[in-house]
Amino acid sequence: MSTLVIAPLLVALVTAILTLLTRPSDILQRTVSLLGGVAYLVAVAALFDAVVLPLGGESTTLVYQVSNWAAPFGITLVADALSAFLLALTGFVSLLTLSYSVASVGSFGQRLSYHTLFHFMVVGVTGSFLTGDIFNLFVWFEVMLMSSYILVLFYSGREHTRAALNYVVLNLIGSAVMLVAIGGLYSTTGTLNMADIARRLAEPAAYDIELLPTLGLSAVLFSVFALKAGLAPFQFWVPAAYRAAPSPVTAMLAGVVKKVGIYAIVRLYFTIFAAASIDIGFLGITGESFLGFFGPVMFVMAAVSIVLGGIGAVGRDDVDGILAYSSISQVGFIVLPLAVAATAPSEAVRVLGVTAALVYAFNHGLAKSLLFLASGTLKDVVGSDRLSDLGGLADRAPVLAAGFLLGALTLIGVPPLSGFFGKYLVFQAAAESFAAGGAGAGLALAVALAGAILTIAYYTRAWNAVFWGRPSDLVDAALPERWSVGSGDVAMTDGGDDGLKRLELTTQVTVVVALAVAAIGFGIGFEALFGAADAAARAAVDTNGYVDAVLHGPGVGFESGGGGH
Repeated sequence: MSTLVIAPLLVALVTAILTLLTRPSDILQRTVSLLGGVAYLVAVAALFDAVVLPLGGESTTLVYQVSNWAAPFGITLVADALSAFLLALTGFVSLLTLSYSVASVGSFGQRLSYHTLFHFMVVGVTGSFLTGDIFNLFVWFEVMLMSSYILVLFYSGREHTRAALNYVVLNLIGSAVMLVAIGGLYSTTGTLNMADIARRLAEPAAYDIELLPTLGLSAVLFSVFALKAGLAPFQFWVPAAYRAAPSPVTAMLAGVVKKVGIYAIVRLYFTIFAAASIDIGFLGITGESFLGFFGPVMFVMAAVSIVLGGIGAVGRDDVDGILAYSSISQVGFIVLPLAVAATAPSEAVRVLGVTAALVYAFNHGLAKSLLFLASGTLKDVVGSDRLSDLGGLADRAPVLAAGFLLGALTLIGVPPLSGFFGKYLVFQAAAESFAAGGAGAGLALAVALAGAILTIAYYTRAWNAVFWGRPSDLVDAALPERWSVGSGDVAMTDGGDDGLKRLELTTQVTVVVALAVAAIGFGIGFEALFGAADAAARAAVDTNGYVDAVLHGPGVGFESGGGGH
């Protein structure tokens, strides 16, 4: 059963290689790519079934020791409820985004290794969620980022090159800092295996570990994860990169890739570093544990992200700009309950805070992917995403308008959409922490309320400018009559031989609608989503369970299970 852990990774890797080999045939390459996306989702579903289901019961942790070398000496892959939860989001969003890519990326772009790069990016994301040691976390980060570097630069214009250069330089600096921090942690703890780090931090005297340098190195590492997630003050790469990349790439960056940084924060700081106890005060930040120290740091970064991103979104004059700054604000909403959980006065509130973050991350993955794909379709049909060039699209393109509206309402948090429950859980976690005397919980409630108001403001502005009112001259030229999927004529904006065909445009809108239906479905069936997120949160805070599964679980050891322990 433990071999099931590597199934999603192998499927994504084999698909990436096959799409490279089938480049000479456009149709064959696209077919292989889509089939690989389906196979990846099936592999993830099988792993989810083995690890998480049935909901409400005890989740399972599956461990794969590469070449049967026991942890902590060999390479370890670990699938628990937290990994499986985020892999499920990756599998669903990547397949729909891939379907959109087949329709939206031109034939030349398809042949230009787009599919290979896309699947290698999925390989990096998958490896990051499954790795059991911090050095290989760095390796999988780089696999993911190297693919994304080229995909951000895919259109090769001046603006795209500038955005890609900033993105590459900042992430290379982040990667160098990450590698230095990992080397330092190895020097202080004597191991790279995550479970072994947690075991040693729980008994620092037995392993001659100085906790203060370890805390400092973990803080350096945290800054790298904040950069990858686009948290303030490391958010400055987000707007340019998101506007430069092709729409399906931006949907993956916002919907999935950002979640890798969030996952690393949850895994390392709630599962691994939470094992250490240290009484420290620094610049007014105090705590009796690593988590207690990082809680206020998370709160400040989340609060600044929510407010700064929200204000930036309100002031933008293009749809992609609004969505990019919104993404900064929304990642703050994901980290805010993590800050509450880090300083939670009880285990129940801690689990609730992590659950709220995971539910919000899942909803954000669905809704933000939907909105970026809808924006891409607008640009393909009308030729612009500037608010001044648009208007009246609710009448001319009602299906696309409905999809965009549902995505916006999901992030605003309107019932019965799944986003309502995500936002409700954020408020509930802060309220319960406040009622139990949690430090800063009242301020977290105020920040969440301000962020919710800003979300309403910028999405209302976007909707009114793009879909309400009288159609602009540009919209009139592109959509002279009412158009919906499978009906009417649409003027194509590029004028070339590779212009969108009706089937391709219909596919794009269908993907947008599918994501909107998912937001409705997960809202109506929220109990299942909550059950999976709750299981993931409990796995995240169960340090002892993680350590036991990796270091002492079935199959661990060279032959008999005891090697090195």
